[in-house]
Amino acid sequence: MIFILPFVFGAVGVAVGAVAGAFTAHAVGEKDRQAAKHHRQVANELTEKYADLEKRYHKFADESKKQINDLTRQHALSEIEKDCLRLAVRLQQSLIYLMWEIDREPTVDVLKQFIGAVEHTNNVLSRINEELVSVPSDYYERNFTKAVKSTRETAEFPSDRPKQEKTSPNKKPNQEKQVMKSYSQEFQDTYNRVNFTGNRLLSYLKELRAGRLKEGDSTPGLQSVEDSISKALQALVKQKYQVAVIAAMNAGKSTFLNALIGADVLATDMEACTVFRTDIRPIDAGQTPRLLEYRQRQENPHILAIGDAGEIKHKFIERTNQIRKTQKNSDQTIRFELEYPIEAISKLPSLAGFTLVDTPGPNDWDAESFDTVNLKQTALEALRTCDAILFILDYTSFQDDINLELLQDLIEQRRDFLLQNTGQIYFVLNKVDRKEESNRPISDVIESLRKSLVKFGIPEPNIYSASARQGLLSKLILQEKATDSDIQDFKIFYSARYATEDEEGNQIIPAPRKIASQALKDSGIPKIQNTVIQNISQNSGWNLLSDVLAVFNKAAQSVADTLITEIRGWELEFAELQKKIEAYKQRSDSARNKVANVKKSVESQKRILVTTFSQGINEFAEMAKNRIAVEIDKVAENQFKKSISLSSKENQNLLLAILNKVSSFFEDDSNSDRYKIKANNKEDAEKIGKIINEYCTPIIHNFWLDTQDRLVREGTKIREDLVKQIQQEIQSISDELSEFIGDALQVEIGTNAIQFPKFEFSGIDAKIQEQQKVVVKIKDEVKTKSIPCKPDKVYTVQVPYEEKVFYHEIDLRQIAQGIHKKIDEQVQRNLKLLERVIEKQVGEDFRKGEQQINDYINRFQADFDNLLIERVNREAESHEIVSTLKSQKSQASEYLNELIFIREMLDNWKPSPINR
Repeated sequence: MIFILPFVFGAVGVAVGAVAGAFTAHAVGEKDRQAAKHHRQVANELTEKYADLEKRYHKFADESKKQINDLTRQHALSEIEKDCLRLAVRLQQSLIYLMWEIDREPTVDVLKQFIGAVEHTNNVLSRINEELVSVPSDYYERNFTKAVKSTRETAEFPSDRPKQEKTSPNKKPNQEKQVMKSYSQEFQDTYNRVNFTGNRLLSYLKELRAGRLKEGDSTPGLQSVEDSISKALQALVKQKYQVAVIAAMNAGKSTFLNALIGADVLATDMEACTVFRTDIRPIDAGQTPRLLEYRQRQENPHILAIGDAGEIKHKFIERTNQIRKTQKNSDQTIRFELEYPIEAISKLPSLAGFTLVDTPGPNDWDAESFDTVNLKQTALEALRTCDAILFILDYTSFQDDINLELLQDLIEQRRDFLLQNTGQIYFVLNKVDRKEESNRPISDVIESLRKSLVKFGIPEPNIYSASARQGLLSKLILQEKATDSDIQDFKIFYSARYATEDEEGNQIIPAPRKIASQALKDSGIPKIQNTVIQNISQNSGWNLLSDVLAVFNKAAQSVADTLITEIRGWELEFAELQKKIEAYKQRSDSARNKVANVKKSVESQKRILVTTFSQGINEFAEMAKNRIAVEIDKVAENQFKKSISLSSKENQNLLLAILNKVSSFFEDDSNSDRYKIKANNKEDAEKIGKIINEYCTPIIHNFWLDTQDRLVREGTKIREDLVKQIQQEIQSISDELSEFIGDALQVEIGTNAIQFPKFEFSGIDAKIQEQQKVVVKIKDEVKTKSIPCKPDKVYTVQVPYEEKVFYHEIDLRQIAQGIHKKIDEQVQRNLKLLERVIEKQVGEDFRKGEQQINDYINRFQADFDNLLIERVNREAESHEIVSTLKSQKSQASEYLNELIFIREMLDNWKPSPINR
């Protein structure tokens, strides 16, 4: 391979000069000082690397005068060639990075430099059969146009213009818009840098491992580091950002979601409102949309529809109505999923994991003759787990009980939890376009809403007004996807608002396409979606980038520490090295013993979590049994009363539910037991049993769901605190070990950061979804007995039969006892299952920390063991080996410096604690 070096070396020098020049030129026009500093640093590093290579090259080779025969020099030249190839690949990667940077803020000068840098670099890459730097066909023209336009604007507007904008109060809305845009763009830019650097770090590590594998080193430590980088890169791409949308029926939730999506794809028919959670996931514009249905115990989803928005909407309505009309979920549907391009994030590829969560409405929870337990459970889960929550309220009926009950049920009972997450919650007053002259001003309604929210426990609520239908139609028109019907609706309902008059007083209504952009802005939809995206970028997005960056930094630091240790190991005397390794073994054993002590401490904390859940479940059981007892007592106390008010809300109890559906009862003048209901016939008795079942079951379900919701929130907080304790205690042990290694080898070793990244932390929700059902059933089994000379005796097992009197009797005491027994049985099952769940989760948390320090200990142990073998077998090559190790260490240091720079950039837009 050496014969190619003379032909490539000169070309590399030219390419280095061109790329360094491009970076320097871009630094001159960069407004961000830190970014400019980084660009100059890259240029200097490239130049210094080539200068060092050139010095070493001329030291060991002069092909024009003599042939290389000395094997040592030949080996040295081979190493130079490898470094030369690495530098060429680094040029390639640097230009790809610079291409992104120029795209953000192009100048004419840097584009000219960039063209030459690409040409010279591709000249080198083609000679060594590496992939060329690929520049999009429209890249130069597009950016030259943008750069020239920017130059003209700068010439037309003096430099004091920004100062004028800053001091002028009239510029505040524009400033806010710029701030929102900059946060989402900051996230996108930082995401690109983190992703690019992570992939480069992974390539470097694979190259390093490949070289060692050829030398017979299995590199288990480096394999672990490589796996952690790969996992973090996957999290960067696949991380979900969930936005839950919750609303009462007819508040316009589906239309609002369609407006965010930019397509009329979700069913808005009143009869087709949400019956199951629907996740809307973005796909690229060129991909084919799909509607999927997930069912219990089926790994793969059932495909309901493929194609355009109209086809999907039709199939969605059809399937929803089918489930509602049958009043059963025979297919055991869990949720729907819609794969469709989402216009709101179309310019932010970093938010590929963005998901809109369409939740069932709270007033669907008590829908008659439909099992709605899962509906409420889904909505409550969304409140706990989503990155942002949008409550959609109907402007036209804001004061209705439905809206107020919605707020009370979801907010008032979870006041403390929502107060801690106030920056993630938004209230949208929809349908403001329906305001009539006689209606209250929108500002007054918003103020009333604000007061209600403050009363419910949200001190500074985020409230926005919107016209979802106006926003949707405007987007469809701008995308040229509006149907004739859409355009007609736009003209009827919105065009007149933008009419002007000519000199003669004639009204002129502009064409829809001319006013669609302004109409979209006026709808309030862009402001809401930008605010939500800003929130996600600032909080969930920032946390993800921070976690991933921490993993990359730990990986780069681990490689650097390994190389530092190996370098020092080769420099020490062999006997001294053996002593150091023996001392390390003793320290590592001590560290493992300390970790075992941490485990004992965790066990005691785990009991606290179990106790919390146990107490909560027992409280649920008592509340549910007491409530059932109260309802049974009401039936017993009132069944002999001649008249009962049906209008009072307080009287809407089990007895009235029975009276409303059973027309008559068996008349008995004797002093009967009030806890026994007598029916004239079997049909009425069965009907009463069904009514009691249907009435009591939702009560128990709701008690359980509210209990579960509270326990999950409290349990998650306890578990997070426990994770922090594990992290701190194991980090302390790891720091002691790191300090010992550094002191023993007289080197600088970075700390082994024990991490629990958010993308690896699953909440308790995922583990207890099977715990919400408490089933109570009453079944009448009819039996007959033949009696000589008399009619057959007919009776049910629950209803005693009085001889010679034919009626059906239901014993309320037996029913209450049966319900209580079922609750107790279910509680015992739940307690045992939850204890196993907590055991597993806390165990996993501890093992994550334990595994990290064990990997740390084992990595150095493997390095030391391999080092001893290498010292025995390759002592004569120590000079060349140390030289190679130092070169590899230099590369690792470059990545560490680059990661430090990205961390500084990330911290520049770190969210304040109140927003997080």
